[in-house]
Amino acid sequence: MVRFENVGVRYGVGPEVLRDINLHIEPGSFYFLTGASGAGKSSLLKLMYLALFPSRGYMQLFGEDIACTHRRKLPALRRRIGVVFQDFRLLPNLSIFDNVALPLRIAGDDEKRTRNNVSELLDWVGLGARLNDSPDTLSGGEQQRVAIARAVISKPSLLLADEPTGNVDDRIAYRLVRLFEELHRSGTAVVVATHNDALVRRFSHPVLTLADNMLHASSANSAANAKSSASAKSAAGARASSRREK
Repeated sequence: MVRFENVGVRYGVGPEVLRDINLHIEPGSFYFLTGASGAGKSSLLKLMYLALFPSRGYMQLFGEDIACTHRRKLPALRRRIGVVFQDFRLLPNLSIFDNVALPLRIAGDDEKRTRNNVSELLDWVGLGARLNDSPDTLSGGEQQRVAIARAVISKPSLLLADEPTGNVDDRIAYRLVRLFEELHRSGTAVVVATHNDALVRRFSHPVLTLADNMLHASSANSAANAKSSASAKSAAGARASSRREK
C-alpha cells in the first residue's frame, strides 16, 4: 500500500529533514508514529497524503510510482486517504453534519445515501444528537471526533492522524485510539502520530520512531512488552516467596 525506499526530504537548500526513510505499510495494518517535537512526524505524514514529495528515493502509493505518476491522477489517489489534522480544520460556517458530509458531496454521491451514511457515522462516534450544531459549540474531544468522522466517511484505504490526542485529556485520548482500532478492524490501514508515550504503551501496535531525521521501527510495542514481562517476573517472585514462607 505504502512503500518508501531511501526517501529523503529537504526544504529548499537546507539539510534533509528526513533521510534514508524505508517504510512498508501493508493494507489493514496499524502503526503509532512517535518522535520528539520537530522530529519530522508531520513531514512524513505529508509524504503519505501527497502534500509533500520526496527530494530523493523511491515512493510508491497504492501500487503507483509517485515519481512517474501524472499530476491529474493524484486527486484519485488522495481520495483513498483520510487525514485527521492536529488542528481539526472544521469549517465554522457549516454544521457538524455538513462538515462530515462534505467529502461525499464533493465526490458527487447520492444525497439520500449521504444523509444516511453521515447520520449513522455520527451516531457511531457518539454525536448523533449534535448533527445541526456548529463546530464551535463542541469541546476539543468532540471536535476531534467530528474530524475523525469526516476523515473516514469515504471509507479510505489509509487513515493518517496527526497528533489527534494532543488537545484532549488521557481519558478522551484512549477513547479516540479505540475508535481508530475499530476502523483498523474494518480493514483500513491506520497511522497515528503522537508524542504521548504513555498512551502508546497502553496498546500493542507496532511503533515507528523518528530520531536524528531517520525512521526506526519496532515489531511490537516494546515498552508494553517490557511492562508485561516485569509484571510476570514480579508475580513469579511473589509465588516463590510465598512457597518459602510456607
